[in-house]
Amino acid sequence: MLCVQLRLESCEAAPLRHSLSTGRPQQDATGPSDRLPLEPTDIHSNMADKLNVLMVGTGEYTTGYVHDSASASDKRIGVVGLVLFDMRRRGKVGSVGMVGTTGRKNAGIRRHLQSQIAGAYKDMDVSVDLFPADDVERDADAYKAAIDKLSPGDGITIFTPDDTHFDIALYAIRRKIHVLVAKPAVQKLADHKILVEEAKAHGVLVVVEFHKRFDPIYSDARERVRRLGDFGFFTSYMSQPKTQLQTFRSWAGKSSDISYYLNAHHIDFHAWSLQGHAVPVRVTASAATGVATSEPHSCAAGTEDTITLLVQWKNLASGNLGTAVYTSSWVASKAEVHSQQRFFYLGHKGEIRIDQAHRGYETATDEAGYASVNPLFMRYTPDARGYYAGQQTYGHQSIEVWADACRAIKMGEATAEDFEGLLPTMRGTAVVTAVLEAGRKSLDLGGVPVELDPSMF
Repeated sequence: MLCVQLRLESCEAAPLRHSLSTGRPQQDATGPSDRLPLEPTDIHSNMADKLNVLMVGTGEYTTGYVHDSASASDKRIGVVGLVLFDMRRRGKVGSVGMVGTTGRKNAGIRRHLQSQIAGAYKDMDVSVDLFPADDVERDADAYKAAIDKLSPGDGITIFTPDDTHFDIALYAIRRKIHVLVAKPAVQKLADHKILVEEAKAHGVLVVVEFHKRFDPIYSDARERVRRLGDFGFFTSYMSQPKTQLQTFRSWAGKSSDISYYLNAHHIDFHAWSLQGHAVPVRVTASAATGVATSEPHSCAAGTEDTITLLVQWKNLASGNLGTAVYTSSWVASKAEVHSQQRFFYLGHKGEIRIDQAHRGYETATDEAGYASVNPLFMRYTPDARGYYAGQQTYGHQSIEVWADACRAIKMGEATAEDFEGLLPTMRGTAVVTAVLEAGRKSLDLGGVPVELDPSMF
C-alpha cells in the first residue's frame, strides 16, 4: 500500500505555570495543565499598560457582519470585536483597528457595530480605525499598511481565510507584533515551523485561538483523560448548517476545507489531552460529496461536504495503539443548535462523553422557535445594569487571556517563552497542523494512508 510520510522536528516545550503578578514561570512537574493563570480581570490602567490591537479580517467572527447584514448564525454581533471593545472599556486595550480587503464595507460595518453592539450595551464605545479607506474597491495587501501603523509590542488578531494566515502572521511577527490567529493556524507543517522559528527570533507571542481549551467542561475532561491510563479510542463530530456555505462562499472548497475549519477543534483537544502520553503515527482520510457543489450553494468542484480522518495513535510508554476518528461537516440541516459538537473518549481505565451542543439549557420563542443555547461560549445578554457581561465565557477568555499575556510582555513582567505550555502557542500546536495536512494529502491521493514520524513529537 502506498504511504506518504511527513516529518517535523520537535516543537514541544516544557509546560509552565505563570503568574502575571510576578511574571515568573514555574515548571510543572506533573505535566501540561489547563490552568488559566491569566484570568480576565476588571482593571483600569494607564496608557503604558494598554495593548493596541489591529483586527485583521472583518467578517463573521470579528464583527458578525456578513454580506451587508448581521450574520444569521449564533454570532450575529461577532466575538473578537465585542471582546476588544469591552477590554477597551475596562482599560486594558488602547487603540482598536480593523482591516479587510475592501473599503466599500466600511460604512456598513460602522452602522452594524453601532446598532448591534453600542445599541445593545451600556457605555460601549465601538469607534474603530478601518482599513483600507472607504473608497478603495479592493486591496488584498491592506493589512500591511495597517500593521505598519502599529508599534513593536502591539498585537493583531487574524480571522481571515485559512490560506492567508501565514503571510499575515509572518508580516506581523517580523515587526515584533504579537499574534492571535484563528484555527487552523496554517495549512502546512513547513509554514508552521517557520512561524515558530520567527516568533522565537523576534520575541513575540503567537497563539492559536483554540477556544475549547477554555471551556470549563473540556478543560476538566482534559485532566480526567490524563488519569485514564493508555489511550484506546476517540471519536468526535462537529457540524455547521449548510447555510454557512454562503458565509464561506469566497473560500469554501477553494482554499480550504471543512476538516481544516472544524476538525481542528477536536484534534487540538485530543492532542492537548494526550500531550506527553501518545503521538499520532498515521492518518487516513475519507469524504462525502454532493451537497456543497449543488444548487443553491454551488461551491467549487470537488468541495467535500463531510470529512473524516482516521488517525492511528501510539502510546509512548507502552507502545500500545489507539484509534481516533474525527468527523466534521458543513451540510447539516437547520437544527436546535448552530453547531453539533460531541466526542467520546475511551481509555484503558475509563471513558468520557461530552455533548457540547446541549448543556441542559433550552428556549422556545415565537421569533426563533426551539433552541438549545450555550451561554458558556458567549453571553450576549447584558447584565442587570445593561453592561456586556460575557467576560467569563470561554469564547471571550481565549481572546482576553492572550491580550493579558501580551500586556505582561509589554510591561516586562514576562517573556513570550513563559507562556509555552500555558496557552495554545504555535510551538505547542504543531501536531494539529501535522494531522490536518496529512488528512488533506490523504484525500488528494484518494484515501492513501499518510505516515507521521513519531520522532517529530
